[in-house]
Amino acid sequence: MNKIIISTACFLGMLSIILGAFAAHDLEKLINVESVETFKTGVQYQMYHTLLLLLLGVINHVSLKTKKIVFVFVTIGLLLFSGSIYGLATNDLTQFNFKSIAFITPIGGLLLISSWLLIGIGVLKYKK
Repeated sequence: MNKIIISTACFLGMLSIILGAFAAHDLEKLINVESVETFKTGVQYQMYHTLLLLLLGVINHVSLKTKKIVFVFVTIGLLLFSGSIYGLATNDLTQFNFKSIAFITPIGGLLLISSWLLIGIGVLKYKK
């Protein structure tokens, strides 16, 4: 499980760097400054949770069951939270109206918050 978590974190980290570079160098030519900042917020949260996954993959003070749940929560949470922010920030560039699915952003955020909580509880409950 740790290999899957760390591999996913590496992919998401790489994607964060690519999206951040895109936002810094090219996106400002296509959308307004406020939307670029919104996009960058999605990148920041993606990177924060990428680091959380790396930590999760290397710590031994959380049960395997908790690791699996947190992994799923972070992965889905990032897709919903950062993914919807990327869509909302670039809404004017697409045919799809991302504002119609903006309700998924807080659901993703709740999953991300829950991930941190589960790790904290998991560490406190962990017994060798």
